[in-house]
Parts: sequence; structure tokens; C-alpha cells
Amino acid sequence: MFIGVDLGGTNIAVGLVDGKCKLKCQKSRPTKPERGPEPIIRNIINLIDEVIDHHGITKKEVRAVGIGIPGLADPKTGDVIQCVNLNWTHVPLRKPMEEALGIPVFIDNDATLAGLAEYEIGSMKGKSSGVFMTIGTAIGGGIIIGGKIHTGYSGIGSEIGHMIVGENFYDCNCGNNGCLETFASGTALIKYTKKLIEEGNKNTIIMEKIGGDIDNLNGKIIFDSAEGGDELANKAVDRIAKYLAIGIINVTSVIDPEVFVLGGGISKAGPILLDRVRKEVLKRRYFKTLPVGNIELAQLGNEAGIIGAAMLGRHSI
Repeated sequence: MFIGVDLGGTNIAVGLVDGKCKLKCQKSRPTKPERGPEPIIRNIINLIDEVIDHHGITKKEVRAVGIGIPGLADPKTGDVIQCVNLNWTHVPLRKPMEEALGIPVFIDNDATLAGLAEYEIGSMKGKSSGVFMTIGTAIGGGIIIGGKIHTGYSGIGSEIGHMIVGENFYDCNCGNNGCLETFASGTALIKYTKKLIEEGNKNTIIMEKIGGDIDNLNGKIIFDSAEGGDELANKAVDRIAKYLAIGIINVTSVIDPEVFVLGGGISKAGPILLDRVRKEVLKRRYFKTLPVGNIELAQLGNEAGIIGAAMLGRHSI
């Protein structure tokens, strides 16, 4: 048995996962990042104990604990290098966890581990290589090559959202201008749609759906309006599809994976996004006679983080 921990800025979710990637039970509680690292680490340890007790097993039956964090970790030391959502910088995580639990602990980026879950039992299953792109508030990535996680020399090799794809009208939170996530994330979709409306493009069904208050705008409203034929909404959706395609083509030029898997909140838009991304990729590929990896939607949803973290433990021991 393995423990998977999905440590997010909002919630800590802990689950017990068997060797076949089946989630047997899980528990969660609010993260409350303002408390600082120590109480959050205690909460993780307590949740692990609760999950083990709930399932009626002993710690000796748990072979490893994997933790997915919304940031960068040093796989050698087990320290969190930086985690903006938690306001953590250079925080030891593996050492206090192993001392408290007596179980091996392994740490990696949460999007990377969601990609590992998709590789094990989701849309990447059976492929030798794949790239997972989680598209939500930002864009995260997980790269699997030859059945192994690839994060590169210093752990940032899967930060797909921060590849530069153009010049944009606002800067990324990382400090650069032109990052993919400023063109193709949920945040980017909303910002661009607001920009169009504020520039005077108010002949749109979106205005009715948001009650005239632009602060009510969200991704679902934009996608629903596009499906209804709204011109402004379709312009915004076409833009996100265009830049996702550019990101996919760029990754293809370096890795050339068998499959790209789109996950995260924006992927729930389904065919209206997926079909446009596929068309843009085919249009923009530079070797016209050669195929690009299949582009699919993620299958696992919210369970991917826990399952992927647990599988990190299985792959690491």
C-alpha cells in the first residue's frame, strides 16, 4: 500500500492507494497557508495516521508516502524549494515527515504527479511517452519519458506554463512577459475577454449572463457563450486554442511525445476546446507529413493528485 498527499493552497488531501492505483480511502482538511509550514506538516502527518487507522492497517504495511506540492521540490533533499501558493521557500519536508512516520517520503510537483497518474491508469496508459498539461488558474505540466518522470537538471523541466510564446498585454506572476499561461490559462481567458469588453466590445451575450458586472465573468460563461455562437466569446476561445497549440508544437519539437493530455478546470470545456486545439496543431505543425502526438482530455479528475503522489512512492523505492 502507498500513501498519496495532494498539498494544495486550499486543501490537504491524503489517500491510501494500492499497487493497482485504486484509491481505497481518503481524508482532507483546509490548508490555511497563513499558518506557516509547521502546523501544515503536522496536519499532513495526522491525516496520514487517520487514513491508515481508518483502513485498519499498520504503518509497516505502507511502503512509501508521495507528496505533490504546487511548486518546486529538491528530489535529493526532499526540501520544498519554492511554493508561492503556500508562501514556502526552502522548507524541509521529507526529514520531519520521515522522522514522524518511519516511512520513506518522496516529493515532486503536483502537476507532474497528476501526469504520472494519467500515465498509470488514464489517458497516457500504454504510451511510452506523454505530456500532461493542467490548465486552470495557471498552466502546469508533467512529462513522462520511457515510463519515468522527467523534470530536468534542477526540477523545472516540466514548467510548460512558463515557456515564452509571444508578447502579451500583462506580465506573468513569475516576472516575465509572454509566458504560455498568460495566453492559455483560465486566468488568461478571463483577462482577455475582459479586455475585449472594456475596449468597447459590448455587443455580446456575455454581458447579459454576467448581469452587466464584469467581475462575475468566469470561464464557463465564456465557453457556454462561444457554444451559443457569440462572436466575442469565440474570439477568446480561439485565442486560447491557438496558444495551447503553439505550446504543444514547441514541446513536440523537443520531446515529440506520443500523447498530450489536457487536464485542469479549463479542460472541462470538452470538445469546444479540444477540437480547436487539434485543428490548430495540425495547421501549425512544421513537418506536414509527420504526425503530432494525440491530444486527449484527462480522465482522472480530482483523484489524479493523490494517485500520482502515491505512484511517485512506488516508483521511487
